[in-house]
Amino acid sequence: MGYSDFVSLVESGRVIRVTIQGNNISGLTAQGPFHTFAPKDPQLITLLKGKGVKISAKPEEGASWLRMFLSWVPMLLLVGVWIFFMRRMQGGGGNPLSFGKNRASLLSDSREKVTFEDVAGIDEARDELQEIVDFLRDPGKFTRLGGRIPKGVLLVGAPGTGKTLLARAIAGVADVPFFSISGSDFVEMFVGVGASRVRNLFKEGKKNAPCIIFVDEIDAVGRRRGAGLGGGHDEKEQTLNQLLVEMDGFASNEGVILISATNRPDVLDPALLRPGRFDRQVVVSVPDVMGRVGILKVHVKKTPLSNDVDIKTLARGTSGFTGADIENMVNEAALMAARRGKNRLEMIDFEDAKDKVMMGPERKSMIISEEEKRVMAYHEAGHALVARLLPGTDPIHKVTIIPRGRSLGLTQQLPINEKHTYPKDDLENNISILMGGRAAEEIVLNTQTTGVASDIEKASGLARKMVCEYGMSEELGPVAFGKKEAQIFLGSEFTRHRDFSEMMAQRIDEEVRNIIIGAFEKATRLIEDNLGILHKMANTLLEKETLNSGEIDELMVREKSGLGAILFT
Repeated sequence: MGYSDFVSLVESGRVIRVTIQGNNISGLTAQGPFHTFAPKDPQLITLLKGKGVKISAKPEEGASWLRMFLSWVPMLLLVGVWIFFMRRMQGGGGNPLSFGKNRASLLSDSREKVTFEDVAGIDEARDELQEIVDFLRDPGKFTRLGGRIPKGVLLVGAPGTGKTLLARAIAGVADVPFFSISGSDFVEMFVGVGASRVRNLFKEGKKNAPCIIFVDEIDAVGRRRGAGLGGGHDEKEQTLNQLLVEMDGFASNEGVILISATNRPDVLDPALLRPGRFDRQVVVSVPDVMGRVGILKVHVKKTPLSNDVDIKTLARGTSGFTGADIENMVNEAALMAARRGKNRLEMIDFEDAKDKVMMGPERKSMIISEEEKRVMAYHEAGHALVARLLPGTDPIHKVTIIPRGRSLGLTQQLPINEKHTYPKDDLENNISILMGGRAAEEIVLNTQTTGVASDIEKASGLARKMVCEYGMSEELGPVAFGKKEAQIFLGSEFTRHRDFSEMMAQRIDEEVRNIIIGAFEKATRLIEDNLGILHKMANTLLEKETLNSGEIDELMVREKSGLGAILFT
């Protein structure tokens, strides 16, 4: 029935009763039942009452369920977000309420094992840890004389020196359970979670004793207390306090050995470093030349080498490289040889890989004008000539004007023997070599370029160390100027505290300048006395772009007769 017909029936008095449910109206007339759909008409109820119609009302179907659902949506949303974060904290699964459980992984026998035979270049550190393994295998050998097993071993060394590799080697040879965890895995957004995980970790260790627990990057949780703004309620401090108690508290942890690694021992809390907690601090140093030979032999075991590859020469040319750097160099050499279609790695592949690791890839797309190339050639030839003429300096290995990384050229020296202490003459000669590029530019090209910025920075830093740290100034004497201090809120970010007067600062600056000017004048004299060799070397560099040590020696001997006897004394 239409709404207008319905209204007409009501006005005529023929509607007996109606039932209103939302916008739907049904009821009974004198002729029988009816149904209609009514708009929101505020006058309808008044009209029905006026005609004496019996009115009934029902709730709209589904409205109550909809209202109930809408009222629960915010609560359901909050519960869903909470569950999501709890699952993220658990790595995507597990019991959401178990975030206080430690995340240490128990190494299984199925994974590929690393043994001490795979560790080279750090023999002293390897021997220290070998003794830990021997104690676990045969404790009676040591306890019969009253000795006890060390409770903790801290591996200290620069990044890439092999601290984690040593821990993996221990896991491979020790016949005891080995738990591995990172220092950052202890700390979470909730206060108390880190301490709970430490308790849980050592509880698991006691169940599996004797065992080894390895905590990598322990400086994430073991930083010096009092350096934060949270005081004693700071989450990291609570975690550290619990770690200190577990390592050496009232509870006994016999048979649980904690091995940790860090490259920031200076920021660790003193209570963590004392004997009884970390009984041993094993320094994993940057390898020397013999250590690098051993590391190279380990990494080239599965690599086919050509007959021209000299491991000792490579080791001498990688001074300052860590084990990770050497592994990266060998890998880059293998990739280069594969790109060049070779079946074996040749010496040129290792040389190119070494340059790539040290300075970056060749910038082949870099467009350099002929004038800039000429400046670069004389600059590098100045370095090489001064280094070749000064007595007692390391031999020249290679000179190149091929741009790599942020460098436009390179003069590389290859030390025969590694030095651990440097006399004053050697440092002054190094500054002269650094200033050789600027001297050549001024003498030949009568100009000064920005290419010497790095050389001047290095020379200035070395001269200031000679004066302020090494006491090599004749005028100021063997006195150290400036004291390194750590800012407590910056961890171990050292700043140099000025503990000298303004007058002394001026004298220090003058002495640094005198050292640099003296080295520059020495380089200038050497170049002026051998200007013909400089021209020949620069022109040859422009032609070949790279010169090795043999070519440099041949060029110098041929250019200046009789110089060979002087050069090789």
